Amino acid sequence: MKKSLLPLVITASLTLNACSLILENLPGVYTIDIKQGNIIDQEMIDQLRPNMSKRQVLYIMGSPMLTDFLHKQRWDYIYSVRSDGESKIEKRVALFFTGDNLTNIEGDFKPNSSNGLKPSKETTIDVPPRQLEQTLYEKITSWFDFSPPKNSVTINKDRPLEPEPNLDKPFQLP
Repeated sequence: MKKSLLPLVITASLTLNACSLILENLPGVYTIDIKQGNIIDQEMIDQLRPNMSKRQVLYIMGSPMLTDFLHKQRWDYIYSVRSDGESKIEKRVALFFTGDNLTNIEGDFKPNSSNGLKPSKETTIDVPPRQLEQTLYEKITSWFDFSPPKNSVTINKDRPLEPEPNLDKPFQLP
């Protein structure tokens, strides 16, 4: 009975492997793009400068994908993409620090040799301050009459308040 199961097991394993190859390469079947890790591009690497602090690097690159307990001064950024039946593309960058300062970059991207800053793609507009005669609240309240009623008591801040009556003395009528 053991001899009859061996060819069956071999045939089943080969058939299952063939099914996965056929299913992955079927024409007309949509497969999603799988992106994993930190998105890395050359523009981000070009912004890095020697002696940048870890905080500045975090702002540019984001959190590292890997931080090794034994090598705390090394941050690894990994980005992989598998799109529509193509082979997986993987990009890696390792940043090395001495203390709190960036010292070295290794991986698939290299910083440009020119250390000059690139012109910014952002536009800055100087807006002059607005000169308002009245605030919005003052304009709205001017439409309605919110003056105090005639019988109301107004408090003058310049005049001191009268002392409170002494309740220890008996009250006398005049």
